[in-house]
Amino acid sequence: MRRLALLLPPYAWLLLLVAAPVAILLVVALAEAGPGVPPFLPPLAWDGGPVWAGSLDSLRALVADPYYAEALLRSVGVAGVTAALCLLLAYPMALGIAAARPAWRLPLLLLVLLPFWTGFLPRVGAWIGILRDGGWVNGVLAAFGMAPLRLLFTDAAMFLGMVHAYLPFAVLPLAAALLRRDLGLEEAAADLGAGRWVVFRSITLPLSLPAAAAGFLLVFIPAAGEFVIPELLGPPEAQLIGRVLWGEFFQNRDWPLAAALAVALLALLLLPIRLFQRLDRRP
Repeated sequence: MRRLALLLPPYAWLLLLVAAPVAILLVVALAEAGPGVPPFLPPLAWDGGPVWAGSLDSLRALVADPYYAEALLRSVGVAGVTAALCLLLAYPMALGIAAARPAWRLPLLLLVLLPFWTGFLPRVGAWIGILRDGGWVNGVLAAFGMAPLRLLFTDAAMFLGMVHAYLPFAVLPLAAALLRRDLGLEEAAADLGAGRWVVFRSITLPLSLPAAAAGFLLVFIPAAGEFVIPELLGPPEAQLIGRVLWGEFFQNRDWPLAAALAVALLALLLLPIRLFQRLDRRP
């Protein structure tokens, strides 16, 4: 009985904030678009009993129209590249934190978390100011007599903003793993004549792979549904699933199709979410 009392609050919390929203999404995805507020007809009607009155048109549209499949695949690709770039930057940062003196480790970790102390939109707005045609970068280039570059509304600007936003999610698990590693193994390899690169490749990297995989997934999962950064920094042709979903919901007011897109994205992310859960349970 005591165990049930302890488990009931978290299960109720998950039911209210996870299961219920997903169930609502499924109901809306199976509804039929129509006039009114909200702009869809409920999939179940009552005529002496529950009667199916829904539609599978939204789900069929995801399969029939390659536009939505391409947006999903493009989002997965952008999220994968973002996660890989974050890992490339996170490894030297995490190694530096782990190699620092104990008194410096906490300040360095706080510097990694420092961007989270400010609002998300002001940070994206700062990149707009830096990368726009009359921004700081082109101002420096003009001072040296160089032609201005088109930096804003490009893939490079989008990835720059994505990496800046999600880099801490890759650094923190790597730093935690590297701080716990057994330095005796690396010292033994160095005593046997192994160079720094060989020590990293043969000992440090294999020991930190679970943390690297966890950091990759921590970046990949939210980046796959990102909307704000591609909208404000990315090129107009970068129709990622977040932008497509926003357009269907707010511009076209096709809530069933927007809900179907959200369900498809959630189904696509179930595998990496499950992988992250398994990695998170490892000692």
